[in-house]
Amino acid sequence: TSPSLLLLSLSRYRGFTLFLTFLFYTSYHLSRKPISIVKSQLHRNCSTLIRPPNLNGTDNETWCDWAPFDKDNYQTLFGAVDNSFLVAYAIGMFFSGIFGERVPLRYYLTIGMLLSGLFTCLFGLGFYLNIHSIWYYAFVQAMNGLVQTTGWPAVVACVGNWFGKGKRGFIMGVWNSHTSVGNILGSLIAGVFVSSAWGMSFIVPGIIIASTGVLCFFFLVESESDLLARILKASQSRIADLEVFSPGQSNSISSEPAEEHTKAISFCGALRIPGVMEFSLCLLFAKLVSYTFLYWLPLYIANVAHFDPKEAGDMSTLFDVGGIVGGIVAGLVSDQTGGRASTCCVMLILAAPMLFLYNHIGQYSLATTIGMLLVCGALVNGPYALITTAVSADLGTHESLRGNSRALSTVTAIIDGTGSIGAALGPLLAGLISPTGWNNVFFMLVTADILACLLLSRLVYKEVRGWCGHSPRHRG
Repeated sequence: TSPSLLLLSLSRYRGFTLFLTFLFYTSYHLSRKPISIVKSQLHRNCSTLIRPPNLNGTDNETWCDWAPFDKDNYQTLFGAVDNSFLVAYAIGMFFSGIFGERVPLRYYLTIGMLLSGLFTCLFGLGFYLNIHSIWYYAFVQAMNGLVQTTGWPAVVACVGNWFGKGKRGFIMGVWNSHTSVGNILGSLIAGVFVSSAWGMSFIVPGIIIASTGVLCFFFLVESESDLLARILKASQSRIADLEVFSPGQSNSISSEPAEEHTKAISFCGALRIPGVMEFSLCLLFAKLVSYTFLYWLPLYIANVAHFDPKEAGDMSTLFDVGGIVGGIVAGLVSDQTGGRASTCCVMLILAAPMLFLYNHIGQYSLATTIGMLLVCGALVNGPYALITTAVSADLGTHESLRGNSRALSTVTAIIDGTGSIGAALGPLLAGLISPTGWNNVFFMLVTADILACLLLSRLVYKEVRGWCGHSPRHRG
């Protein structure tokens, strides 16, 4: 194998790995989305529907609902089901990075996607097995939350293995659109079945994520060093060429001493990296807002704008379309300005009044609904996307780490794990507050946005001083 052919192989596998990890995490989010679409089917306004004459039962007000979500406390029960997933996810995320460092990423992702497919399907089987126990649905969601923690640290570590330290906000912003793409596809797939047989809204996404787990097992190459080891083994006669070529490649096997990369950073050591605490707490509130929309937006649209379940699910995808644009714009702007914190802060400042306006005028017309959903999606998901990708990469390769390549997955797990606490709190609070009125839910979201912004104030001040020439300016 000549150096030129090796370089071509590395370039192809680098792009292929980016595509595969994009596909994998798309399937993770695709399997999370159906519950938000199905909520409006599990509890409906039965008085507007025609009751079949051969239907058993005497309750004319809840005949079309699915027990146990047919009671007045259905919003609290929905919040409990959501929280089962999100609390398990938040707890599991702090441990996922530890396991991910010690288990081959290919096996780790494969097992995670297969198990996630299983638990997603089990939720849908509740429809066909006529299960009406809140404990069943809460348990299945909790187990799904645990196994889904395998996804994010593993795909970030895999991309980090291939792209080294040269991550840019724009590239990561484009790649991170898998979150919104997964939400959109999950909404559309669930919407196809929600009105006829809602169980298939879970079973089909479950089969999809399990299938991507099979793809992961057969096709994922974890790192460039893994690929080079395979090439070396298959091309023993050309080892000399490889030894001459590989040290000169910036993304190739590192020529640095191996002992610098063997010891993973401690939890407390990661917390001491400048900026980790601020961005982690900011993400807590940013994710609180984003995941409240993820789990409650279709039901809000159905209740306020009076769309049917499928139409509400389809309409909610516009929030994620805006999120794709917001993530890319946030990455591009932060690249050009060198201000990650400032970019997040500006978007959060703009998001707060937009959320207020959406609640008050967002349902006046179809055009207004579409426009407000796109704008709110961009402003809410832009900071969230930037923090979980480019910011995590910056902090995981901070100069204070002195080249410790194993810090990235630990820092990523801490930041996303802290954010996941907010992701758990948001839907829970929405379930508790929504019976008092949607205005109070949006007041909570606006407050969370403002708190997220305030938590970045020190870093923003530091970046502004750098722009004014009062302190050294570091791009990113």
